[in-house]
Amino acid sequence: MERLSKFISRCGIASRRKSEEIILSGMVKVNNDIVLEPQYSVDYTKDIVTIDNNVIKQNEKNIYIALYKPVGYISDLKDVRGRKLARELINFEGKLFPVGRLDYNSEGLIIFTNDGELGNMIMHPRYGVEKEYLVKLKGVLNDDDILSIKKGITIEGVPARAINITYVGPAFNNNWYSIILHEGRNRIIRKIGDIIGHRILKIKRVRIGHIMLGNLSSGSYRFLKEREIMPFKVR
Repeated sequence: MERLSKFISRCGIASRRKSEEIILSGMVKVNNDIVLEPQYSVDYTKDIVTIDNNVIKQNEKNIYIALYKPVGYISDLKDVRGRKLARELINFEGKLFPVGRLDYNSEGLIIFTNDGELGNMIMHPRYGVEKEYLVKLKGVLNDDDILSIKKGITIEGVPARAINITYVGPAFNNNWYSIILHEGRNRIIRKIGDIIGHRILKIKRVRIGHIMLGNLSSGSYRFLKEREIMPFKVR
């Protein structure tokens, strides 16, 4: 027996957190009965679980892909506005979902997988997985700016702070910084920049945990090796 949300994520439908949202939406049935409790226990050897009346099953093999998302693509698997999807850049027919989303105007590393447990481990704040970004911003951060970001800035009622900020170099009247975060809230770096008065001009994620963007070119991807995945699984 296992929790319904865990089973759905293990089947590669979505991360654990997203699986909980799917359940709460009323789309999930167990043995033809709607279930609204993510903690509901299911026996995958006997119970029939459906989402929108489509039966879901366990994955035979977990897939892990590192993609360089270009600017002008969205991380979501569908978009009502018809924008280009990062998923469409990957030539793989099986189910995959994004881990570590980037907004439309940001670029860099996203992991696509069908392993919901790994997705939860990377993105849930309690695991403390670092995400490193190269950020070009307007002007120069002074000591007070850097101290504020490291101590924590309240955004929409919740504190956000950087683990580390390092000056990288100039770009005409702007400057590049390396910013390392544990969290991955939507547009968090842009919101920090707005609060401290330094407009964010460009964001490129170069690392998630120990997985590096490396020499991937924009729009390209590679399958991750087992040695790159194992450190997440032994946490």
